[in-house]
Amino acid sequence: MFHVGIDRRRLILGGAATWAGLGWLAPQLARGAAATTPPRIVPRSLFFEDAERSGLSISADGTKLAWIAPLDGIPNVWVAPIEAIGEAKPVTRATDRAVSGYDWAWNSRHIIFYRDHNGDENLCAASVDTETSATVTLTPERGVKAALSTRSRLRPTEILFTHNARDKRYDDTYLIDIRTGASSLVFENREFESVQFDTAFNPRFAQRMRQDGSAEIVQRTKEGGWAHFIEILHEDNLTTSIVSVPPGGETVFLIDSHGRDKGALYEHHLGNGRRELLAEDHEADITAVLLHPDTERPIAALAEAAKVRWHVLDPDFHDDFANLERHAGRGQFTFTGRSSDATRFSVFVDRDDASGEFVLYDRRRKESRSLLRTRPKLDMLELRPMEPVVIPARDGLKLHAYLTLPSDDFRNGPLMLLVHGGPWSRDGWGYDGEHQWLANRGYAVLSVNFRGSTGFGKAFISAGDHEWGGRMHDDLIDAVEWAVTAGYADPTRIGLKGASYGGYAALTAATKTPEVFACIVDIFGISNLTTFMSSIPPYWEHYLGDFKRRIADPATEEGLAWLRERSPLHHVDRIKRPLLIAQGMNDVRVVPAESEQMVRAMQERRIPVIYVTFADEGHGFDRQENRLALNAVIEQFLARHLGGRSEPIGDALVGSSLKVEVGGDLMSSPTVK
Repeated sequence: MFHVGIDRRRLILGGAATWAGLGWLAPQLARGAAATTPPRIVPRSLFFEDAERSGLSISADGTKLAWIAPLDGIPNVWVAPIEAIGEAKPVTRATDRAVSGYDWAWNSRHIIFYRDHNGDENLCAASVDTETSATVTLTPERGVKAALSTRSRLRPTEILFTHNARDKRYDDTYLIDIRTGASSLVFENREFESVQFDTAFNPRFAQRMRQDGSAEIVQRTKEGGWAHFIEILHEDNLTTSIVSVPPGGETVFLIDSHGRDKGALYEHHLGNGRRELLAEDHEADITAVLLHPDTERPIAALAEAAKVRWHVLDPDFHDDFANLERHAGRGQFTFTGRSSDATRFSVFVDRDDASGEFVLYDRRRKESRSLLRTRPKLDMLELRPMEPVVIPARDGLKLHAYLTLPSDDFRNGPLMLLVHGGPWSRDGWGYDGEHQWLANRGYAVLSVNFRGSTGFGKAFISAGDHEWGGRMHDDLIDAVEWAVTAGYADPTRIGLKGASYGGYAALTAATKTPEVFACIVDIFGISNLTTFMSSIPPYWEHYLGDFKRRIADPATEEGLAWLRERSPLHHVDRIKRPLLIAQGMNDVRVVPAESEQMVRAMQERRIPVIYVTFADEGHGFDRQENRLALNAVIEQFLARHLGGRSEPIGDALVGSSLKVEVGGDLMSSPTVK
């Protein structure tokens, strides 16, 4: 076992990495040189260090801005007058771990911010007075998962929070005074996945998941009970949800896919049950809605196929969206905040080949003003465009994907396939640090929305049911074959990297199609579906019925056999190519045992593997030092086995908790080109 210690400024590990015993010889770095002079190597830190500014939003009174930026190297919340950004001051003082996120209170004076402990996902909420810097803890500090439920302009110094202190399976709702921390239980939850409150802080709707994977939304009655509202079939449960409950209690807005493939936005009139279709998209689900702060009625609805597309519903806002589209150019925009009178909006403009930009849009003046850029250092670089492409799967299903090339004339070079987590999530267009980093190192980069990904309709999601390690994996292979046929990839120099479900996909690739990928990176991936389903956190138990429907049921003999067959752990002997595994030791979603049992099985069979851990991370790498360290190791690994360029590790391990548990003798720094 090798532990990075003593001098982390230099990492010199002995022993050339070789998987020659498995029939693999690392390619020479000079092979496949680019036809044009490659750009200079951009420091990894520019892609993976904390953003200089992120998460900007406007206060309800429209006079202040808040954002997250480093303070002594740790991301904290900063606040500034809207007309004097240069006067920004930090209002939180975290010194060990980044603030996870924040929300403005309706009084425009307090900010609610959140932190967990070493990635354990038990978020604690606290408030800070932006005028006095007085900080008050609002929810239990350790071992309890808290979240903001409801804010209301009617009660600007009180907020509804949920947390699971009483029962780790269920979120109770508490009314908390953000000035004092005084807390009172307003709803004890013993059956629901979630409860929806109106702006008067009255419970209005609740959703309960069933053991068969379906769900039911119920409505609060005048007598204080619950009455059936709508049934959500299993195939609709990822494309149906309540959006808002406007004041007055006459209507409710919801995204629904009943009787159709794509989730659409409806207004449901509670008095007579009549439904009115407000927005739909022919390519994608409606997945987000911009609400008016006064009426809680929809202003516009968002759908995303290749890129974000807005459907404007309120005619008073047509010109405003047109103005923002002109400002964004070939980029795309989303809203991060709004003033209570809907005259000022904070907007994020995302571009694939430039730093993200925060904009203040003033509806009175009909103008947008650039405020801050997330990563201004990128402005000095020539970043590569991310191109949306559609790849046909072998059964005819259309897969939306994104391709970034190192140069316009790039042909037949190394390719990295990046697999998103979830799997009920998706890849999207915009600035992507991994794409830009890998393209700069000489790799074509491909991200593909395989079947089961969200946003493209319920049929596309359901096409992934019972297809873990099956057709979901076939989609990835089809994407690779598409890239090879199109001339973008050398079939002998293809790598795969994925995290969470993407890590499962990486291990599946290593064991099911061992000849396709020259090397593989698995980050907290699932190795054994049976142990994974038995170790989910208590607050995921609501979704166990859905897991059984979409993956398999371990309570049945047939389901257990299926889970075993689709688990990479049981096919370790098929591995032929280099494998790097990384794990956060506080991960509650994919627990460390998933990586440990895979590594142990490989060691028992004398199959080489590199295994690195991070003692202070969970399901993700939040600490900048750990991201820099992990990606420095990954970069050397890819350069050795795919022939791309690399930057020396240098001081990338300084301050990180990276520990090389297994395979230190397989790590060495290739010649930098």
